[in-house]
Amino acid sequence: MTAADGSDIEQVVLVDDAGRALGAVPKATVHTDRTPLHLGFSCYVVDPAGRMLLTTRAAGKTFGGVLTNAFCGHPAPGEPLESAVRRRAAHELGLELGDVRLLLPDFRYRAELRGVVENELCPVLLATGRGAPRPDPSEVCSLEWVSWPGLRDDVLTGRRAVSPWFADQIALLAGANDDPREWPPGDPARLPATLRDAG
Repeated sequence: MTAADGSDIEQVVLVDDAGRALGAVPKATVHTDRTPLHLGFSCYVVDPAGRMLLTTRAAGKTFGGVLTNAFCGHPAPGEPLESAVRRRAAHELGLELGDVRLLLPDFRYRAELRGVVENELCPVLLATGRGAPRPDPSEVCSLEWVSWPGLRDDVLTGRRAVSPWFADQIALLAGANDDPREWPPGDPARLPATLRDAG
């Protein structure tokens, strides 16, 4: 969204439990110790060998310094989910995406770190990357490529710590194929209502 002075102000969509939009607020104001439920997404990126991209969030971000999936973001008001995912991949990782598909359409979580709460309806997607990531250092402080079976087993046994949302997602996907490229798509009818309406 563009403000009257021409500056860009990223908006976050507030939602009810069914994912119906209740309005939008600036992203800079939404994350507090009483963060309202809002729309987000998590995206996994795999390379041609099926390895999964992990990133460590930059120190200045919510949950800064935490190892997590490739990237996360927030759809803008009325923005289709795939458009939001592609936009965020370019911004955060300098990465163009190939195929993008839905994995967990109705994933929801709440997590707290250092007094700041995340509270999201957060569909999970899987994408293929084109070329090498060129991360924005204000978003990502490091990255690595890992095998899904190794990551899954390390997280489930407690050998590796990741973000709370990523840990919950890994538990939900634990029985999936060892090659993420073979994972079946999720049902878009189970997306939050406002994302279904946005197409």
